[in-house]
Amino acid sequence: MKYVIIGNSTAAVGAVEGIRKIDMEGEITIISKEPYHVYSRPLISYLLYGKTDEERMKYRKEDFYETMNCKTILGKEAVKINDAKKEVLLDDGEVVNYDKLLVATGSLPFVPPMKGLEGVEKRFSFMSLDDAKELESAISPSSKVLIIGAGLIGLKCAEGISKRVESITVVDLADRILSSILDRDGAEIVKSHIEKKNINFILNAKVDEFTGNKALLSNGEEVEFDVLVVAVGVIPNTGLIKEINGKVNRGIAIDEFCQTSIPDIYAAGDCCESFDITLDQNRVLALLPNAYMQGECAGANMAGGKKEYGKAIPMNAISFFGLHIITAGSYIGDVFSQIEGDNYKKLFVKDGLLKGYIMIGDVDKAGIYTSLIREKTPLSEVDFELIFQKPGLMAFTRRERKKILGGVVNEY
Repeated sequence: MKYVIIGNSTAAVGAVEGIRKIDMEGEITIISKEPYHVYSRPLISYLLYGKTDEERMKYRKEDFYETMNCKTILGKEAVKINDAKKEVLLDDGEVVNYDKLLVATGSLPFVPPMKGLEGVEKRFSFMSLDDAKELESAISPSSKVLIIGAGLIGLKCAEGISKRVESITVVDLADRILSSILDRDGAEIVKSHIEKKNINFILNAKVDEFTGNKALLSNGEEVEFDVLVVAVGVIPNTGLIKEINGKVNRGIAIDEFCQTSIPDIYAAGDCCESFDITLDQNRVLALLPNAYMQGECAGANMAGGKKEYGKAIPMNAISFFGLHIITAGSYIGDVFSQIEGDNYKKLFVKDGLLKGYIMIGDVDKAGIYTSLIREKTPLSEVDFELIFQKPGLMAFTRRERKKILGGVVNEY
């Protein structure tokens, strides 16, 4: 059996390990346009900050490909799939044959149209190791950096370079930072914490025009800068499947076995959709744990197993300058909140189920809440008042404790 994986990040690792649990002999080929050993993308900001190095960024040990008996084709891009011939065409003309194919192409940076952007010489994205290296070479202690986007990527970039530049200004169209994962009150706590690190925010504004190294904003302000980072968001990299008329919505459509609409082609990770159990609908969940679990599911099924991927939920665990944030699920239903200084917690309950939560500061035992969401545990079976005040196993019935200790809450 010939397995081919396009992509070399978290979902690809999950797929390799999923395949090898069933098939130790099949031939696995990994194709990636990046020339690097698999690394953890969320760590690129820590590389710039000085908290890690390229060796420690590796998502698996140096001998991973050898141990898993994988062939790698790195530094070459897959540009076309011929599903009739079961071939993948690379950018240098090489053709790779497959029996089972996984598309794990991740996301692409979304760059909205901004007048004059093409005239900005030092402009960067912040999604890959190469992006981080290029940005590092462009900044200096006297640099004034403008970041477009106050989401996860933009703020991790700001943290990464904060000690290495003169000033950082972050502009976002939303009325708050981290608008995709935080409510207004939670966002204000995090914003106040980040502002102490000499990072300036301009919200409710967008760039109307760039004139050289000056940004003219929609609120009338002007921001001068030396280096520009565009971190507005990401879009699923669906092109290879779309070109062969595979079903694509916002992301690549897959079934519960991570198979696309095209026979023998699977997809996993940020390029495809997941079934979000908190909303009961398909949506893109560009999250590292989700990518690994989807990849592992796809790999098992490519190798002839029958594994379903379920229990997908939106989830983020992140910190900025030592302030921890964990969010999960959807913010629907009744709200239960607790605020003590920088410690902030909100739980969202609907139809007797925990649907989502936001925790800032003290995030101890957040995995208990994640478990309640994933397992759809009826809150009538737990001491909700106790678990809201202080998450712990004693709030569960003996049967539920046994289920949780079977491995559900070992996520954190």
